[in-house]
Amino acid sequence: MQKNFKDLSEREILALAISLEEEDIRTYSDLAETMRENYPGTARMFAAMSEEEDGHRHRLLDLYRSKFGDHIPLIRRQDVKGFLERKSFWLLRPLGLEKVRAQAELMEAESKRFYNTAARHSTDAAIRQLLGDLAAEERRHEQRAEELESEYVPAEVEKKEDEAERRLFVLQIIQPGLAGLMDGSVSTLAPVFAAAFATQNSWTAFAVGLAASVGAGISMGFAEALSDDGSLTGRGQPWIRGIICGLMTALGGLGHTLPFLISNFRIALIAAAVVVLLELGLITWIRHRYMETPALSAALQVGLGGILVFITGVLIGSS
Repeated sequence: MQKNFKDLSEREILALAISLEEEDIRTYSDLAETMRENYPGTARMFAAMSEEEDGHRHRLLDLYRSKFGDHIPLIRRQDVKGFLERKSFWLLRPLGLEKVRAQAELMEAESKRFYNTAARHSTDAAIRQLLGDLAAEERRHEQRAEELESEYVPAEVEKKEDEAERRLFVLQIIQPGLAGLMDGSVSTLAPVFAAAFATQNSWTAFAVGLAASVGAGISMGFAEALSDDGSLTGRGQPWIRGIICGLMTALGGLGHTLPFLISNFRIALIAAAVVVLLELGLITWIRHRYMETPALSAALQVGLGGILVFITGVLIGSS
């Protein structure tokens, strides 16, 4: 059962402050270790912030020993009402620069609010002074963080880290999504249009397209998730890649399948052909935008593959 902050004794407030500082130290250290490989400048910044928090902890420990002795009761944030729930960063991976820095700002704001409230609550002069000093330092910590960022993450390093983040985004999100979209958009063309030309019936073409799209999505999702665990390739969590790839595969196939819900077969066929062109155009743009493939080369590659599969479906369906 949680306890109200106003009911804490000064001994318990100091014990809680020590616990919070120790948690912040571990958090910043974890961030530094997590970011070290891809964002070394930001990692050094968080390591420096961890040292700053360690200085706060030592001052709190010295005051606690002088007031209450060596034993410190275990009081944590989850034991006291009013604190934000904070998940461990290892549960939040993959971590991006913006997410990490936003979380660090939230941590500093929460610490500042805690020390301000604790200082007002305390009646002991020495405790009140230290808590007030720490509140003021937390207010300055945001400025200090900016100084650390300019020191450890100069413009050149920040540019490199932004490029590294973009590469990770492409590797972990764009690539599996693009693979799924291409597979769903291109590979389902043949069965959908083969069924359409063979039966001249919109509903039959829709049913075939739906089955092909969902089946391809499940197959591609499992194939991507089981391809590797991302530990060596840096491609991120396998189940996230699998979900992205599977969903984009299904959406790619459903795009030119949905027009066959139109009862008029000729109109449905024309609408489906238009959607196919839009899908191929979207794939071309993604390849050019994120994979740095020349626009003309991407258009020729995607267009040629799509046309060949489309013709295959038409020929089989018309035979």
